[in-house]
Amino acid sequence: MSYLAPSEFVTKMVDAGESKIFMAARDTLIRAYMAGAILALAAVFAVSVNVQTGYPIIGAMLFPVGFCMLYLLGFDLLTGVIVLTPLAWIDKRPGVTVNGVLKNWGLVFTGNFLGALTVAVLMSIVFTYGFTEAPDKVGKVIAGIGEARTVGYSNHGAAGMLTLFVRAVLCNWMVSTGVVGAMISTSVGGKVIAMWMPIMLFFAMAFEHSVVNMFLFPSALIMGGNFSIMDYIIWNEIPTVLGNLVGGLTFTGLTLYATHIKTGPKRVQPIRSFK
Repeated sequence: MSYLAPSEFVTKMVDAGESKIFMAARDTLIRAYMAGAILALAAVFAVSVNVQTGYPIIGAMLFPVGFCMLYLLGFDLLTGVIVLTPLAWIDKRPGVTVNGVLKNWGLVFTGNFLGALTVAVLMSIVFTYGFTEAPDKVGKVIAGIGEARTVGYSNHGAAGMLTLFVRAVLCNWMVSTGVVGAMISTSVGGKVIAMWMPIMLFFAMAFEHSVVNMFLFPSALIMGGNFSIMDYIIWNEIPTVLGNLVGGLTFTGLTLYATHIKTGPKRVQPIRSFK
């Protein structure tokens, strides 16, 4: 069958987390770099569709194409590894340590950021005809997003920070559900459908995704957005990463692990008779 039972795909989640921790640093960086770059292109695509059609829901419906591409190619996003790798440590897999988990997070964050930044620079060239003209409509919209999601939050003080954090929590609840959804099916079509639904939801609801933001905010700064690098770091990226961690691990990783591995029925070994 192309569908796996919960106890089976949760075991795959732990296995995937373990394999990522022991992956060579070079491979981790390359896979993370490509994931950040592809997701950034998908974000540009979605914003462009929004500008062209005037209907943001259409961009949200099409954005998951980037997530599906990078997942099927085996690339890694920070929002996925911060859910999967801790499960390998919680499950006490041999050789898995907290330092190993944190090292993996650091490498994936670095790779994602470099990939997203690369696309931010390349698309800035496209938006401005090689920096010879003012940004086009898409570039101006991205600059506005950068302002709204930094200065817009800071203007509300603690309430703005809380709103940002909650949006990040809700985001990775959905994104990590997409990661897990891909493990439920063994067919490409099934994986794509299972990923598409929660990813479309997070983008349509304008939740905060740490890797998408690695593209949006550097690009917005290049396009002349009226905010600073410190605004981006303090009033978006750091709270978003923390919210993504809490949302994905709490609502997806730990709930599935606790109910399908820790408290699930244990397989009874058959009794063999020897003659």
